[in-house]
Amino acid sequence: MSSAFKSCRSVLITGANRGLGLQIVESLVSGSFCPGKIIATARTPATAKELQSLAEKHSNIHIIPLDVVSEESIAKAAVEVDQIVQEDGLCCLINNAGINVIANFETVTAEKMLENFHTNSVAPLMITKAMLPMLKRAAARETGMGIHRAAVINMTSLLGSVELNWGEGANNFKWYPYRTSKSALNMITRCMAVDLEADGILCMAIHPGWVRTDMGGQQAPLSTEESISSVLDVIGGLTEKDHGSFLHYTGEPLPW
Repeated sequence: MSSAFKSCRSVLITGANRGLGLQIVESLVSGSFCPGKIIATARTPATAKELQSLAEKHSNIHIIPLDVVSEESIAKAAVEVDQIVQEDGLCCLINNAGINVIANFETVTAEKMLENFHTNSVAPLMITKAMLPMLKRAAARETGMGIHRAAVINMTSLLGSVELNWGEGANNFKWYPYRTSKSALNMITRCMAVDLEADGILCMAIHPGWVRTDMGGQQAPLSTEESISSVLDVIGGLTEKDHGSFLHYTGEPLPW
């Protein structure tokens, strides 16, 4: 894992109760360059047994409840995060929480579209807005761009690429709600990059690969450990040149 995380005073990970989010927490605390404070969210922390077990072993893990589609829950979480990071602010926000509502042209409904959009597109935007005062506080303490200062990382998907959804690439995964929600998240990332650049807050979107999780399927080529090891290396190496980017977990740029 990148040594840059050693200079990262705090990291907030949404959806940390399972899958990639849980693996991010586990990889951070077990790495050689652990951030000062790791804030992990779960909709119902009491049932997040693996996350609770990690927190019992590592005092720098702080678990807070967060329902990403509830404005009230987001507001309460922001207060808790503020109390945890205090004057240091929040160095890195990883918007990881997401769902996959599978529906093709025949089965898609307005309800399915809105459900996926709320969690995958709207929630990261609202969470970033709520955490902005803490991100600005952290950014004011450093120069340059990266997780040593302040960064917003949106976990997106290659399936959100409009350019790649053509030809052979269009014949698989005809998931209207999921694909379009990730396309929207990519645009939100670009919009935030424009708006937050003056504050020195880096914003980017990253594709973690096709991973063996309850969303990715057991036939996926990557384990959560392999994916997150690469993702954290990329995040740790982000600089000004990566602001507003859409990257593969290998660090290569992806087409929008």
